[in-house]
Amino acid sequence: MADSTAVPTDGVAVKRRVTLPSLTGLRFLAAMCVFLYHTSYLNDPLRPTMPVSFFGDHDVAKPIADFLEPAGRIGVSFFFILSGFVLTWSATAGERPTAFWRRRALKIYPNHIVTWALAMWLFASSTPVHAYVANLLLVHGFSNRPDTAVSVNFPSWSLCCEMLFYALFPLFIVLVRRISDRRLWWWAAGMIAGVAAVTVVTTQLVSGGVSSPFGNLSANQEWFGYEFPPPRLFEFVFGMILARIVAAGMWPRIGLLPGTVLFAGGYWAALKVPNPYDFSLTTIIPIGMIICAAAASDERGKGGWLSGRTMVWLGNVSFAFYLLQALVIFYGRPKVFHAHTYDTVPAIGLWIALLLANVLAAWLLYSLVERPIMRRWARSRKRPARVVPVPAETVPTGEAV
Repeated sequence: MADSTAVPTDGVAVKRRVTLPSLTGLRFLAAMCVFLYHTSYLNDPLRPTMPVSFFGDHDVAKPIADFLEPAGRIGVSFFFILSGFVLTWSATAGERPTAFWRRRALKIYPNHIVTWALAMWLFASSTPVHAYVANLLLVHGFSNRPDTAVSVNFPSWSLCCEMLFYALFPLFIVLVRRISDRRLWWWAAGMIAGVAAVTVVTTQLVSGGVSSPFGNLSANQEWFGYEFPPPRLFEFVFGMILARIVAAGMWPRIGLLPGTVLFAGGYWAALKVPNPYDFSLTTIIPIGMIICAAAASDERGKGGWLSGRTMVWLGNVSFAFYLLQALVIFYGRPKVFHAHTYDTVPAIGLWIALLLANVLAAWLLYSLVERPIMRRWARSRKRPARVVPVPAETVPTGEAV
């Protein structure tokens, strides 16, 4: 039976949900996975003869790069699942799609435009017109041309997926709310099956294109299985259904530890299986477990270290942190340190320094662009939908990108 926090039916007045600060903290951990992956590169994609990794000993640098290879893709998958969960959790019955789209556009585009302009100024000015215009409009992920799909500010490809999620969310939330509680687990399993089907289609039906520099796939297969937005909808809807499961009180008392242990097993499997099976398939279940366990803990008022002030602050700047990575790592690192590499201990120190530089840049972008714009224009001036007030409860802050 659904409890008082169950997802509402359209048009029904509902309580506001409790905050989920642990999910805000998880956002930064997902962004860190991508950062660690990018900073382990043996070669800079902008300057192939220069290293990104600080480690001068190849016997140290290569194992680190191999170990962190799945981390970037897994971090992005985490973002997609978390995005579906948080948007569903915080959705308000009766909200107009236009209000939702305006708020999402204000969240995404200002940071994107700033980082796009910086990338064009610093290193991407030779990008073809068709690519940089598509990138600016966040439709470049729909192109299978390598010079377009991942262009200008490289991490922005994932925003194409997010924009598709946001465009379809007003429809999806209506459909997901209509799923009966007893069928939610079946639908969650169906989304996992969808992710598995995408991997099979990628390997068996998609062909053509030059070899991808990032794995054993062709460029077309890499694009379809990883960058093309529609196949990533399965992860987003999976997150939406998990939010319904937690809201309906159907999540069993499984804490973060079992999910973390299973995640470690899934990560180990990702190291062993070929692309595209390591994109998200081996870790989608433990990621879902971690998100649900963290949300359920917050709902019971027992949030741990993930809900602490430091992790929440890092989670708040994580979108800016994610978008600034290419500029800090692939432009800033060679500009400051050139092609120099170092012994293991100083290399670790410089790795940490690069992380702190990325966090500082993210704080500046968040403070000067993202937060002021969201505070000024994100909320509608019109009267909000009727909500039954519940003391000490507010809308969640853990929106993911």
